[in-house]
Amino acid sequence: MERSRISALAHAHHPIAAPLADVVVAGLLERALPPGEGRVLDLGCGRATWLRRGLDLRPALHAVGVDLDTQTLERARRDAAADGLGDRLALHAADARDFGADRPFDSVLCVGATHTFGGLLPTLAAARCHLAPGGTVLVGDGFWEREPDRSTLDVGFAVDEYADLATTVDRVTAAGWTPVYGHTSTPEEWDDYEWSWTGSLAAWALDNDAEAALEAATRHRDEWLHGYRGTLGFVTLVLRRTRPDDEPSSHR
Repeated sequence: MERSRISALAHAHHPIAAPLADVVVAGLLERALPPGEGRVLDLGCGRATWLRRGLDLRPALHAVGVDLDTQTLERARRDAAADGLGDRLALHAADARDFGADRPFDSVLCVGATHTFGGLLPTLAAARCHLAPGGTVLVGDGFWEREPDRSTLDVGFAVDEYADLATTVDRVTAAGWTPVYGHTSTPEEWDDYEWSWTGSLAAWALDNDAEAALEAATRHRDEWLHGYRGTLGFVTLVLRRTRPDDEPSSHR
């Protein structure tokens, strides 16, 4: 099965594609979004769940989402229309690395999709190109809760793929960003996310006699339980540029 199809099925009951509880998502959006009118961009938006929740939270907000998966975007359009948000949400089927807009955005989001840009710092560099002066970036990425051992590396991670939390934040600040809020996902959030991911996919596979999907769910569950559980962490940061005079003079 295609990865996008597997992901869509696995996130059926956990539409935020990250180990974050609903109340945490609401709190992060409250801090990251402009208080009144404004524009927000999600790079790698998937089902546009972040954007739809943001639009519901801020009635004067307009949003743009970018993702390569046309089927997922079509579902996002239907969901937005059903929620009465379609006139404030524009979705583009495009590579987020190539996306350009005629105006900057007050907030730029990229949670759980930093792989699109090759990591956390390249993601922040891309977000900065779209960010209006004084705007905020909401970004979520992994870090090492502890040094990865052989079982973690054997499921496909590299030692230098992430750093510890302190080093991760140090790198962000050295790149010219200041955290104004943040959340470190708890073990409970991780367990809820992973059980939901593997369980949703496995249930669909059993209902539809889909061996490939069941194998994917089993493989993911084994990699989590025997590999990275308790080792891989996740941090979501609300960031602003540290020096206003260091804002880009133009955007793509």
